[in-house]
Amino acid sequence: MDQKQIFDVVILGCGPAGIQAAIHASRKKIRVLLMGRLNKSSLFWAHVENFMGMFKTSGEEMLTTGLAQAKSFGTEVLEEDALHIAQTGRLFEIQTESGVQLCARALIIATGTTRNKLGVPGEKELLGRGVSYCVDCDGGFFRGEDVAIIGGQSAAAGGALTLLALAKSVHLVADSLDVAPLLKAKLAQSGAILHEGAKIKAITGETQVTGLELADGTTLPVAGVFIELGAKGVLELAASLGLNLDESMKYIDTDKRQATNVPGVFAAGDICGAPLQMAKAVGEGCVAGTNAAAYAKNMKLAQEGPEAGREEQ
Repeated sequence: MDQKQIFDVVILGCGPAGIQAAIHASRKKIRVLLMGRLNKSSLFWAHVENFMGMFKTSGEEMLTTGLAQAKSFGTEVLEEDALHIAQTGRLFEIQTESGVQLCARALIIATGTTRNKLGVPGEKELLGRGVSYCVDCDGGFFRGEDVAIIGGQSAAAGGALTLLALAKSVHLVADSLDVAPLLKAKLAQSGAILHEGAKIKAITGETQVTGLELADGTTLPVAGVFIELGAKGVLELAASLGLNLDESMKYIDTDKRQATNVPGVFAAGDICGAPLQMAKAVGEGCVAGTNAAAYAKNMKLAQEGPEAGREEQ
């Protein structure tokens, strides 16, 4: 691995929790990478008037200012999502949308919550009987079957490529495809059947999924429908890293240090549960950034000796 691609802390999510984590981690004089896009944060489109010290401002302004702060302390920024995450030894390997391979000593998950329901007939009724919200969790059950995946961002595009190795055929249905150019090129060269601009009318089937009905009257004969809206959600991250979830199976379980059950993995913000408020996200980001930086520095010190610690003073 090229040393230039090894970061002390990689933060997934460019919302208030992720940016605050980046600010605190970077101030510890370590190498920090913040991944994500500002406009994917729910705060970006919000108006804020209940945050201490501010009467009224826009979420966009807060995020833009916060990102500038993080950069001023040395945070590096990559405006991409993570497609795949795996643990190798004590390092975390991350593949980005554009195919870049990164490594992190510590990982902070601050991706927020994904509102990933389609709200179409058959979705709720056939959940667990062909309808799934997690390719990484359930893809293996559809070996040799025809499947569809719904979504226009990195989770759906990456999921389509994953399913191609398992399924007989893969339909990718998206209002529009909003992914990195390299990922879009990979999809074009793959065997995935792209339905860009198509709208979903219903998921059909009695006791099992038998088809996906589009608004133009076309029905795709599929046995599985994967709904993957946005970036990778909590279920995919949990499945790939072995993270414990809370009782609702919607949020990552953390302790007071924002540490998960996997050493080196921390989480902050809405992905950790209610209340889904910016003030909570910022506070948890501070705690996660501070503790992830300490974890990474201790690991580096153990691996490289006292000289590494003195260089960072």
